[in-house]
Amino acid sequence: MSDTMIEIKDLHKSMGEHKVLSGANLTIPKGLTCVIIGRSGCGKSVMLKHIVGILKPDKGQVLVDGKQVSKLRGNELNSLRMRIGMVFQGGALFDSMTVGENVGFGLIEHNHIPHQELLERIEESLCLVGLCGIGNLMPSELSGGMKKRVSLARALCIRPEIILYDEPTTGVDPITADSINDLIIELHDKLNVTSIVVTHDMKSAYKVANRIAMLYQGKIIAEGTPEEIQNSGHPVVHQFVNGLAQGPITETADRLR
Repeated sequence: MSDTMIEIKDLHKSMGEHKVLSGANLTIPKGLTCVIIGRSGCGKSVMLKHIVGILKPDKGQVLVDGKQVSKLRGNELNSLRMRIGMVFQGGALFDSMTVGENVGFGLIEHNHIPHQELLERIEESLCLVGLCGIGNLMPSELSGGMKKRVSLARALCIRPEIILYDEPTTGVDPITADSINDLIIELHDKLNVTSIVVTHDMKSAYKVANRIAMLYQGKIIAEGTPEEIQNSGHPVVHQFVNGLAQGPITETADRLR
């Protein structure tokens, strides 16, 4: 049995005339936390959307546990998605639903489980992210950090094998961001899930990652341990991870390719 959970092969994707991905390759073993870094708008979230089958490649393949995502239809695609928890950048909570209804949404839509079991799963998921007993609150009653945790509880409620985090620390203060990082590590260790975190926050990347991959101009240009990426001699990687204004990464270089 293969130890590979996610494999991205020669992935190409354009949005209109803008080529977002142009031959990206990445292999993620089971049980690993891989952080994908890169500038805002470089295609990190687009890569995640290919993994869950929201987008289809122009060319190339995305395989999850050996299955080519773009070829799955109907029940097969739904079954795959029920193995993947997605934590969206802004939380993406439904304002008209309670916290509990938000957390249980995936199970309500795709599974028919007894009501009592559903309530237990919702509370269990909230407790995993440190929010026991808030299921009756509305999203408007929550802080930004709490909304992030509820979004994570929703991802956990389906008991996923894979969790995808889209900029999990964006829009919160540094203390809340660090608590979210701790939570990502804790859930990885407790549940042994395969995780992908996309971010441009290097402090978070170094803290949560087993491996870091950098996406630049549509390709993965470097991959390694946090220490290897931090000490990389690659000029693009060095400029990005150190937040330097001077270097090969410029607005012109990003747009004219």
